[in-house]
Amino acid sequence: MRPQQNTQNKIMAQLADLQLKATEELRSQWQDLFNKPAPRCHKFYLISRLSYRIQELALGGLSERTKTQLEDMVKNKADKGHKKDNRPPVGTELIRRYKGVDHHVTVLIEGFEYQGQNYKSLSKIARKITGTQWNGPLFFGLRGNA
Repeated sequence: MRPQQNTQNKIMAQLADLQLKATEELRSQWQDLFNKPAPRCHKFYLISRLSYRIQELALGGLSERTKTQLEDMVKNKADKGHKKDNRPPVGTELIRRYKGVDHHVTVLIEGFEYQGQNYKSLSKIARKITGTQWNGPLFFGLRGNA
């Protein structure tokens, strides 16, 4: 058997063994592999993190280039129109049919655009459309049933 195949077989055996261990055994193994106490969490989380750690130690972790790229992605996330405060991405068009009329709202970096005017919240737009108090995200189907 080739050395690489032997290493892969050992890793697979260790990963399979994790599934059979009790939570306290997993916590003990966490201490051995991470040199710190295991967090209080579900058995599934312990298994998934231990699985990654076993492979990381045997095969190597992320390259420095990949780590740098991931850090850059996190730093630049807000600059690229990704979600802010659980809002849809910038540029998304929300369409809500109300009393037979389609109402179009565009998500902006700061607020929303509706009928050529900027609004700070979807709730203000929903009130303009309906004439009554509404939760904007609910009205536009971003939460629950509209």
